[in-house]
Amino acid sequence: MNKNFLFFFSEKPLKMVMLGFSSGLPILLVFSTLSVWLTKAGIERSTVTLFSWAGFAYAFKFLWSPLVDKVRIPFFSNMGHRRGWLLVSQLLIIFSLILTSINDPQNNIYITAVCVTLVAFFSATQDIIIDAYRIESIDQRLQGSLSSTYIAGYRIGMLVGGAGSLWLASYWGADDYEYNVWRKVYLTMSLLMFIGIIANFISYEPKQKRIFSNKSKVHFKFFISILISVIIFILVYSSINNPIADKNILSFFFTILKLIICFLCSSLFIFLLIKLKFQDSSMIKESYFNPIKNFIDRYGRLALIILLLISLYRLADVVMGVMANIFYLEKGYSISEIATYSKFFGVFATIAGGLFGGYFAMKFGTMITLFIGALIASLSNLLFAWLATTEANIKFLISVITADNISSGFAGAAFVIYLSGLTSVRFTATQYALFSSLMLFLPKLIAGYSGAWVDVMGYQTYFITTALIGIPVLFLIIYISKVAPIK
Repeated sequence: MNKNFLFFFSEKPLKMVMLGFSSGLPILLVFSTLSVWLTKAGIERSTVTLFSWAGFAYAFKFLWSPLVDKVRIPFFSNMGHRRGWLLVSQLLIIFSLILTSINDPQNNIYITAVCVTLVAFFSATQDIIIDAYRIESIDQRLQGSLSSTYIAGYRIGMLVGGAGSLWLASYWGADDYEYNVWRKVYLTMSLLMFIGIIANFISYEPKQKRIFSNKSKVHFKFFISILISVIIFILVYSSINNPIADKNILSFFFTILKLIICFLCSSLFIFLLIKLKFQDSSMIKESYFNPIKNFIDRYGRLALIILLLISLYRLADVVMGVMANIFYLEKGYSISEIATYSKFFGVFATIAGGLFGGYFAMKFGTMITLFIGALIASLSNLLFAWLATTEANIKFLISVITADNISSGFAGAAFVIYLSGLTSVRFTATQYALFSSLMLFLPKLIAGYSGAWVDVMGYQTYFITTALIGIPVLFLIIYISKVAPIK
């Protein structure tokens, strides 16, 4: 039997399935399942889709990734650097899910927003650590196995966090809104996070030599500075009112302008701290400048094109996906049907696609896998455009979901392998966090307007548009494959 195939069933890939589960479980509790909860609670559609902006925690995780790379976690360092950080993040996810469960969004939607943001923040931190652990555990040639098994576990976690939670909600009587049902669902999901904790305890620390800083005071100041800069970012953003009432294309560009202003204000704050000698400039340089410089030194002018590819690769998939559950509900499918056919069949189709993508990359190379993944991911969105023109039909739903999720799994595996190949061992966590943050920023930004855009376009035109925005990615992959391919 092929050695590449047998390696999928060895110790490291199987542990990666469990860690992937720990990563995948919270994400749908923040997005997909939460959207059903909020919809049932009577929260308007445009507000529900704005909750996707909690995903900016994943987009900005590069801000605190240097701490994960350079600073030992207090009281947990005996477990090893990566595993100590991992345990802390897992425990904080559990705590945040419990906080989310004890608030009814009908009473205070803002508290729900804060709790969900905490879940996303600690989940993003966990992803930083697991990504670094995965890359440092094995060489690039075998990254396909760990990447695809990680995605398999990730999707199983999504199955439980999505379909599992909806099954439980339906079983406990969520067809008519009842807060206690959703409270029990989120408490149950918090307990399942212990699967990831078990995987952490039975895993081994990667044998990577790394230099740690003992300047605890400097790192504490660094953390405080970054935290305050993020708070400034949020305060400035919330203080700028949008003069454009409707969430149309002009509103979208105004939001981008707001984000630029917020970024400049946060950067100015850090600059002033450096000038006032509160913040060590060498820390900023080592944490952010050096990882970026290392990447640019390796790829030169091509670095900008690679970054453009990273920012656009998952755009079509993410922007379409945020509307999926709302689309199913408005088409007339019940919660139990969504759980059974959308989540159950969809997740296993994604696992199959991910495993096939990992094997395909190991056998034929990363770049061709990357291209095929981008192509089929865009084409699958056209199936949703067709589904929007039909009456509710379970067979149609299963067919479309299966095709979409196979393509999504294949593309996801290819992209993870590609990003892993771009990282340097010196800056594993920081560079991968930067790449994955860039991957999510634009898609999450646009996804926040998806509900309003569906109001204007209708579902069919919206899904066609999401397919078309994936076309430029194909040309970028072709060009990069010729000048700077990753094997």
